[in-house]
Amino acid sequence: MGKLSDILIEVKDLKKYFPVKNGINKNNFIKAVDGVSFNIRRGETFGLVGESGCGKSTLGRTITRLYDATAGDIFFEENNIAKLNKKQMKQYYKKMQIIFQDPYSSLNPYMNVKELIEEPLTLHTKLSKLKRKEKIESLLEMVGLKKDDMDKFPHEFSGGQCQRIGIARAISTNPDFVLCDEPISALDVSIQAQVVNMLEDLQKEMGLTYLFVAHDLSMVRHISDRIGVMYLGSIVEVGRSNDLYKNPLHPYTKGLLSSIPIADPIKAKESNINIIKGDIPSPMNIPSGCRFHTRCPYAKPICSEVTPIEKEVENDHIVTCHLY
Repeated sequence: MGKLSDILIEVKDLKKYFPVKNGINKNNFIKAVDGVSFNIRRGETFGLVGESGCGKSTLGRTITRLYDATAGDIFFEENNIAKLNKKQMKQYYKKMQIIFQDPYSSLNPYMNVKELIEEPLTLHTKLSKLKRKEKIESLLEMVGLKKDDMDKFPHEFSGGQCQRIGIARAISTNPDFVLCDEPISALDVSIQAQVVNMLEDLQKEMGLTYLFVAHDLSMVRHISDRIGVMYLGSIVEVGRSNDLYKNPLHPYTKGLLSSIPIADPIKAKESNINIIKGDIPSPMNIPSGCRFHTRCPYAKPICSEVTPIEKEVENDHIVTCHLY
């Protein structure tokens, strides 16, 4: 899926806290992203998986500066963009785009397709009106829509077609990086594969780099070069797609993968299902030590006392766990 030679985005100790006021008027914080460090290589798809509420989408939106970081650094092409203001970020917004989860709510219902795709072109390019129209026609063709669709409004399209419009809008500025924030979870299963295949084709054609946030573990394996597993605001394992699925290291990763449904009922009965028990702790009150120890079947006394450090167990396969 492209050469993985250099790093496009590097995140160091990134934190995103949301203030919450309780009844006693003391400020608490939801620690949605709590000390995350990883990198995304140019031309690759980095998959990000984890349970609902683990901070996947917040991490993606903080990296693209939709949210301001509470602390930490975000290096884009070796430039730290974490502390830049909106005016300084303008040149980077052109290079970093987002495909949102809900195709309907991400498109302004009062704008037609031409206006929706033309908006980022007007903001970030100096194309003439005629060139913008030609560009929009070309983009619609790239995402499998027709030129005649330009004058239609979002409510005239299906969910899959609306997501194609959202993708055309995202790639209109020729970005280097695209955050795919669960771009297929709101679509019919029959449409999901079409959209993923189209994203792969666009990546090859335009040299795009993706951060692909998703719940569907099978689809993440299909599209990703490397995968990061996130739990309670922290990344607990990173590895190449096949390595992580064939040899998961972290107990949480093992539990996630064993929850993937098996189509064959006989194989499903024979499989050793490792169900993750218990509830996710509150992100306002993160457990000490390893944050997964309250649900981990292999937990030792050290797990509740000492925060584990990252270890490269295999080539390009990193885990944060006391078992290694």
